[in-house]
Amino acid sequence: MSPASSTPPWDVHRLPRADGRVFLVTGGNAGIGYFVAEQLAATGATVVLGCRNPAKAEDAMASIRARVTGARVRAVRMDLADLPSLRAAVESLEPGRLDAVVHNAGVALDDPPRQETGDGHELMFGTNHLGHFALTRWLMPLLSAAPAARVVTMGSFAAKSERLDLDDLQSRADYRPKRTYGRSKLAQMYFGVELDRRLRAAGSTVSSVVVHPGGALDSLTPARPPVHTRTAGARLAAAPAALLVQGKHAGAWPAVRAVLDPAVRGGRLWAPRAFGLRGGPRPEPLWNHLADPAAATRLWDASRDLTGTDPGTALG
Repeated sequence: MSPASSTPPWDVHRLPRADGRVFLVTGGNAGIGYFVAEQLAATGATVVLGCRNPAKAEDAMASIRARVTGARVRAVRMDLADLPSLRAAVESLEPGRLDAVVHNAGVALDDPPRQETGDGHELMFGTNHLGHFALTRWLMPLLSAAPAARVVTMGSFAAKSERLDLDDLQSRADYRPKRTYGRSKLAQMYFGVELDRRLRAAGSTVSSVVVHPGGALDSLTPARPPVHTRTAGARLAAAPAALLVQGKHAGAWPAVRAVLDPAVRGGRLWAPRAFGLRGGPRPEPLWNHLADPAAATRLWDASRDLTGTDPGTALG
């Protein structure tokens, strides 16, 4: 029997141990990020929540500790919309190495008007993409100090139907909230794929993996008060949707596998098994528009210019 055939199938409910490892989850205080953090904490790893709101971070940590005996979880204040603050946030991390970061935090605006960060960037693009781009620059020395670290970027199924306008990345000419959100997540996914290409070219031990959660609804998500509450009525009303989509606890599974599974390779896309919408995590063919190195290079160069940082300068 070959080693591959003797490896047990991945079980989202029986994760491998990760004692001694350190994982950072941006936006780990709510939504999918919370469940990524909770599931990783159950492996014995130290999980750091990168959160903008300290009170919400405290609630998330209390919830994780109530469900994971002996959970090693702590928080660092991190505002991805405030680019100058990110270097200091990384310097406040205590470990001398980082085994993985899950780029999960994000902003979604349902209605106009267009908003900007303090740095003058459109809020969703500036937070979801540019913030993580700059954060990766400052994290890279910690990631390179680990034996085989991972950068896991949380994309979105909403990005599949979008295309970047490389001449209007900030949505100044034509701002539509849902489209701008989808494009911001698509930019993140481009970055994750391009980062891995550059890591391989540099001979780095770090790898970059892109994931998306499929269809993940609050109404199908287990309650984690006060982080997340769900009424019986909402649960019943959402029951028919469970045939097609799932809760945010399940939306976390592709990211958790990308962090933990040694068989996961960089430059790949992981998603739910059933039509990319629900089920256990599996590799999905890279979307055609994501496999465009020219677009990825233009986005990288623009992101470097907009943030004043370049993760490529710290690859190793």
